[in-house]
Amino acid sequence: MTDGKTDLKGGVPFTPTPLDRGDRVYVAGHRGLVGSAIVRKLEVEGFEDVIGRTSAELDLKDRDATFAFFRETKPKVVVLAAAKVGGILANSTYPVDFLSDNLRIQTNVMDAALEQGVERFLFLGSSCIYPKFAPQPIKEDSLLTGHLEETNDAYAIAKIAGILGVQSVRKQYGLPWISAMPTNLYGPNDNFSPKGSHVLPALIRRYDEAVKSGATTVTNWGTGAPRREFLHVDDMADACLHLLEHYDGAAQVNVGTGTDVTIREVAETIADVVGFTGVTEWDTTKPDGTPQKLLDVSKLAGAGWNARISLVDGIGSTVGWYWEHARAVRS
Repeated sequence: MTDGKTDLKGGVPFTPTPLDRGDRVYVAGHRGLVGSAIVRKLEVEGFEDVIGRTSAELDLKDRDATFAFFRETKPKVVVLAAAKVGGILANSTYPVDFLSDNLRIQTNVMDAALEQGVERFLFLGSSCIYPKFAPQPIKEDSLLTGHLEETNDAYAIAKIAGILGVQSVRKQYGLPWISAMPTNLYGPNDNFSPKGSHVLPALIRRYDEAVKSGATTVTNWGTGAPRREFLHVDDMADACLHLLEHYDGAAQVNVGTGTDVTIREVAETIADVVGFTGVTEWDTTKPDGTPQKLLDVSKLAGAGWNARISLVDGIGSTVGWYWEHARAVRS
């Protein structure tokens, strides 16, 4: 699917085609939730030269180091999945970090990729870029039409800047870069930290610890009424490759399931999966965040992709992964 063909520097129209499995693909953030899933997907699909660097090996906030890395490795395809991420508490407490770190990461990676003439570049953002009270389900053209959710506005602004960065490269240099905005993601390699995680992994850890400690009650933030859409990260990885091979357009593409559930329903499902039989209480003095956040995924469906992993199956496999890796997960 092409949303207006892109004229490259040589004036040749661009049409998405299957990527060469021998081309070097750099996945920035390859150890994270999304990046690790993308690496798994690429390897299963036969890509022979997928590279990544840990933050200890390459600090993407360091502009000189980032440029040196790109000059040395010369990737043909880049997926920017590296970012500083966190839940409501982390975003509310450290807005400077979320804004500054993400702006520097994005700018450095994009500028370095531009210097190398990287043709296929996929920038990954977040559904928090949309206004707090955007009409549901949220269409791509809702961007910049209203006020953001204040608990994560700094992170959202950084991601909006990334979208505009991609669009600016398309406009000024004619390279067919694209952006994808996933809904709430979960799965293997997630952050299960009590203070830094998103809602679903935080709930998995909370209920699992309650079972292990013999606790009879679990207390969650808010009312449990907000509605959220959840996408398994393996589905996200599949969508990323599909977009790289089938989509070209300046507009960001929403990536999700097109369905949502309440936080209370998610909590009940997790409690059932981990075997918690006690009482769940809700601390209504804590913020709920955005009342509803459901993405319109018609553009993605039009490009030929739909989610496959159900929420129940996804939670079950994620809990299994958590149990297997409990000692190694981020705490």
